[in-house]
This record gives sequence, structure tokens and C-alpha cells, in this order.
Amino acid sequence: MQKKSGWMLAVAVLFGGTGVALALLWGLSWLVLAAEQRAQWAQAWAQVAPLWWLVWAVGGGALLWCWRRWVWQPRQALARLAEQGRVLLTLHDAPPLAPQPGQIQPLAEVLQTLVEQRDGLRRDMKEEVRRASGRMQQEKDHLAALLAELQQAVLVCNLEGRILLCNHLARQQWGAGAVGIGRSVYGLLDRAVLLHALQGMQQRLERAAVYPGRQFVTHTQDGHLLRVQMTPVLAGEARQAAAGAQPAAMPELTGFMLLLEDVTHSFAEEQARDNMLHSMTEGNRASLGALRAALAALDPRKARQPDVADGQEQLPATPISAVQERLWQVVHTELERVSGRIEALAQRIAADVRTRWPLESMLGQELLAAVQQHMQEQLTRPVTADEAEDDLWLRVDSYSLLQALTYLGERLISEFAVRSLRLRLQRGDERYAYLDLVWVGHAMSTETVMSWEMDPMQLGAERSTLSVRDVVQRHGGSMGFERERASHQAYFRFQLPLGAGQSTTAAQAPALPHVSSRPEFYDFDLFQYRESDSDWDDRPLRSLRFTVFDTETTGLDPSGGDQIIQIGAVRIVNGRLLAHECYEQLVHPGRDIPEAGIPIHGITPEMVADQPRIEKVLPVFHRFAADSVLVAHNAAFDMKFLQLLEQRTGVVFAQPVLDTLLLSAVAHPNQESHRLEALAERFGLTIFGRHTALGDAMVTAEVWLHLMGQLEKMGILTLRQAREAAQKTYYARLKY
Repeated sequence: MQKKSGWMLAVAVLFGGTGVALALLWGLSWLVLAAEQRAQWAQAWAQVAPLWWLVWAVGGGALLWCWRRWVWQPRQALARLAEQGRVLLTLHDAPPLAPQPGQIQPLAEVLQTLVEQRDGLRRDMKEEVRRASGRMQQEKDHLAALLAELQQAVLVCNLEGRILLCNHLARQQWGAGAVGIGRSVYGLLDRAVLLHALQGMQQRLERAAVYPGRQFVTHTQDGHLLRVQMTPVLAGEARQAAAGAQPAAMPELTGFMLLLEDVTHSFAEEQARDNMLHSMTEGNRASLGALRAALAALDPRKARQPDVADGQEQLPATPISAVQERLWQVVHTELERVSGRIEALAQRIAADVRTRWPLESMLGQELLAAVQQHMQEQLTRPVTADEAEDDLWLRVDSYSLLQALTYLGERLISEFAVRSLRLRLQRGDERYAYLDLVWVGHAMSTETVMSWEMDPMQLGAERSTLSVRDVVQRHGGSMGFERERASHQAYFRFQLPLGAGQSTTAAQAPALPHVSSRPEFYDFDLFQYRESDSDWDDRPLRSLRFTVFDTETTGLDPSGGDQIIQIGAVRIVNGRLLAHECYEQLVHPGRDIPEAGIPIHGITPEMVADQPRIEKVLPVFHRFAADSVLVAHNAAFDMKFLQLLEQRTGVVFAQPVLDTLLLSAVAHPNQESHRLEALAERFGLTIFGRHTALGDAMVTAEVWLHLMGQLEKMGILTLRQAREAAQKTYYARLKY
């Protein structure tokens, strides 16, 4: 369109200018002649007018040819050469420039020489870097081998919860569609539990604790029970120096690592064993009680004749032999031994159940601060906390305890209109401490306290599977209700086990072995990005996650009944193509595949005969592309198919969409072709699997990475700017 407009303008200017020049010449000639000469001049002009028109046409055409030959063609060649030069700036081992016309060729040769020299310098530098990083890579491989042997799933996340590293066990546990670089860990684990553990870990770092990590047990969305160990990822001195910051006394927390162990099966087995042992101990206790009572009745030392009625003679006691007395003593002794063993077994079972849920040592002041902050955020009443002893340590599951106290506070406010709450922590005996939730208000019945203790906890719209009693039993303590009549106060008292204190200096603790993880799927540069509160449109392109996809279809008319027969996609995170995180699926179209299209895409009816329909495929692809920007070449075609399937499948792709066809026209407006093959040739890319969904998605992803760099050089930095620029191109008018 721009080329046609330029030609039309050039023709109009040249021919119009020639016509105006001839008209001026005719007018000036008319003015200089006398009145009697003008009639003769007009007659002569009428005879030579065809010749003048011919001169005008030939002269205008000659001027147009000269303009095209010496102005327009060199300008277009220079524009194409400039665009190709910008492309060469972004490529490594750039392909040679195509031959240029006329006097542009020497300039192209100079540019090609400079590019070759630059590539040579890059190769030399790369070789130097390779040599310097050889030892580092060897150490990295050693650490990677250690992770491969771990029997635990490993996730490394930044502070926003985005996954930066995951090993193969994590991908096996949740599947590649749920675990991947840049995906959110909060879609896998309870967000509240992770944030609470992260906050506690930050507090431990602030007071320079030797062991700042946290451990807890949580449930996944599919009901699995996980034992989680969270450890901090800290910024090193090299990174702080690179950022221009002075080394801080407290290292900067940049993320966290999760070691995950699925204990669902083992917990179920232990629970079944506990139930069996519990039934054995409780049942045997009753039987042993009955045996003990019967044995007491047979005590030979109390043996005598039955009582007789008044007035009758008392019979003498029946003599008991020594053998009978010894037998009774043996039975009595063994019965007591069995009772003792069963009682010890019951106590051991109870202790084992309590310790199965990991309790961690926590400073009392730290626990009070966390509970106060959480209750203050959740409740509509002021919450205060008394000062606790500096060296008072507890062993607690802080998250479940925090839930229990918040739940009780919420019920006090809603049912008894309590105006304020107070937290109090004090040492009890040598084994326990007491945490009190204190308020001023009306009396409460024992039945109400018991119902609150037994009911499942509900915090706002969320309902927990635990009750307050479950939390108390988890800590091996108790909960009571007390009133202080003199001060008109009442309080719930939690009995919590004391814990061992932790040293605040690393020199006092043994060194811990540090086991890293195999970087099978990793991108640590994501530590530098933070989620923005603004819309996607205002975020830089390189900070976004992209799903580059392509479809193969039965034909080119989506509104006419053609259907998708294959979907392929790959993800880009932090400016990197994650070739291992790809999606490819054949689809049964529910109709015939035209024979004319089979040589193009290579998909036959036999290949899709046993494949799922689009109603099952599209939800899976939707989950794969979640939380990302869609990218496709000629995206209007692919999106039309997806939009027509919304009503049938209920799957809506509402995220932003970018089109490499449109953006190529933005970055290189003077190029003659913007087809995918032309783009691949322009960027020196090799195409594998052309006209397969995954193959086209892969090459489109590589093209998009190159185009992103070109757009940034043009000042197109955000998603909004890219979308607005694309809509101004001629190709944006294409509709399907």
C-alpha cells in the first residue's frame, strides 16, 4: 500500500510539473505577442499541439524514469540495506548480505566486512569465556549430579512465587503443564501457608539465626499430603557488587527453595496402623480391667464362706493351698506386666502421632509478633501483645496455631461483640509455656467453649479441615478457658511445648551440607524481576511470559466448517525459548481431512482416528498457555478458530495476542515479504518440521525473539506499544 501510494504521488508530481511548465510557456508566449499576431499564433499552435502533447508525455516519462532510476531505487535499496544491517546487529554468525544494485554494492561490502570482523571478535571472546568458565561448569555439573540423586521434588522460586528451577521429580509429580519455568508455585501449594513460612524465614534472617529455614506439612489441591522444607536463597556478594550496592550486614533474600516429599501413602499407612494399635490398646484396656476385677475377687487372702442369714451359724473359711496362692500370684503379676506394656504402647503411639507433624523451634517474641500482625490484618478490632521473655523458645506449628487463635478471635468479635484482644505468653513449668488470648466481656458457658473447640475452623470464606482441638493435639498440649473475676477478664489458654534455643552466630553451629539441584530447567535471571501491579500493557516485553503456538487445520475457512487437527506450542520466559516446555497434540476433527491438504501438513485420517476431540484438547492447551501472552504468525487465522470454539468448549483465551506477521511489517516496512519462511531466512534460522504445528511454533518463537530486539531499538518497549504499532500496519486489515 505504501509503495503504490509513493508511485502514484511520483507520477502525479512529475507529469503535473511538466504540464504546468508547458502551460506557463504557452501563457508567456501569448502575452509577449501583439494583438494582430495572436490569431496567427493560435492557429499555428493548434497545428503543433499534438507534437507538444507528445513532448509533454515523453518528457514526463523520461523524468519519471530518471527519478525512479537515480532516486527511488537507490533510496529503497538503502532502506533495505539499513533494515538488513539492523538485523545483522542482533545476529551471531550473521549470513552474508544479498547482492545490492549499482553503487550500493560497495557500501554493502563494507558493511559485510564490519559484520564479519565483529563476528570474529565475538567468537574470540566466546572462546575466552568458555575457557574461563570451564571449571565453573564442572562444579555446576557436580552439583547437578547431586540433585539427580535426591528422592525429593525440588522447586526454586523468586519472591513472587515464580518457579526458576525444578527437577524431574517435581515435573513428574505435578506434570509439565503445571510445573515450569515462570509458572506460579501458588497454583500448586497453599499460598497462605507459603507466605506465612516466607515471612517467618525473613524474620529469622533479620535476627541472624543460624537455621533460618522452615518446615511444615501441607495439602495440595488434589489432596496429596506434602512435607515441605523451605530454605532461603540469598543474594551473593558478587551480585550486590554488580548492582552497585555495598555489602549489607544481613544478606538480601531473593527467593526460596522448597524440598517436597509426598507423604500421602506413608501417612495413610501410619494412620491405618495407628487406628489398629489404638483399637488394640483401648480394647485390651477394657478387657484387662475386667480381668483385674475378676482376679481381685478371687484373691485367696480374702477367701471365705459366703455370709449366712442372721441366726445361723458361721461356717469356717475354706482352706487354700499354697499352690493355689502361688498360681494366683503368678496370674496377678503377669496381668500387671501386660497392663504396663499396653499403657506404654498407648503413650508411645500418642507421642508418635504428635511428632509426625513437624514442630519447629520458634522464639516466643517472634510467634507473638506474627500472631499479632496476622490477627490485626484479619480482624476489625485492635490486638495487642504483652512482652515475652527474651529467651523463651517454643516448639510449634506456627501456621495452624495462628489459624486457631484468629478463628477464636473472630468468633469472640462476631458472637460476643468483644472490643479488643490481648496476647500473653509466659513460661509454665519445665516442659510447657502458656499462650493466652485475653479479652474483657461476658461470661461463656462450657458448652460454648467445647463447641468452638470441636467445630472445623472457618476464617472468612475459607473453611479448614482442622479444629482447634486438632491443633492442640498436634502440639501435645491442651486448651482451657479461665475467668479473672476481679478484672472482669477471660482468656483461652494454650499449653505449648518448650523448645531449644538457637544460637545467633554461625560459629556456634555445625556446618550444614549444602546440596543444590540439577538445573534441568532453570532461569535464575528471573530473580531480578518483580510482578507489577500495572496491567500487562504497561509492562516491558522482556518481562512477560509468552506462549507461541500454531495450528494445523483441515482447510483455510474457519467459518465454513474447517477444524483444527493439530496444536503445537512452546513457551518463552524472561527472553529465553524453553524448548523442553512444549505442547503438541493431534486432534480428531470430527470430519474428513481433504486430500489436497495432506501433502502440506502430512496428517492423515489414520493418524487422528484415535486422537481426542477438541473439547478435551482445548482445556489442556488453555492451562498450558495460562498467565502468558499468546504469539502466532498470522494470528488472526489461528485465533478465529479458537473464538469459534468458545461456545462449544467453554474455553476462552482472554489474554493479549501478538502477531509476528504484523510486527515484522512494523520492524521492516520496506521488505517485500513477511512470510514465515522469509523471516526465517532474514534472521538466518533453520526451519525444521515446516507445516507441523510444533515446528512452526518453534520457528515463530525464534523469529519473535529477534523481532523483540528490533522493536526495542525502535523504542517499542511495552506490550501496549507493540499492539498499537501492529494495528497501524496494512496487514492488520486481514480478516477471517
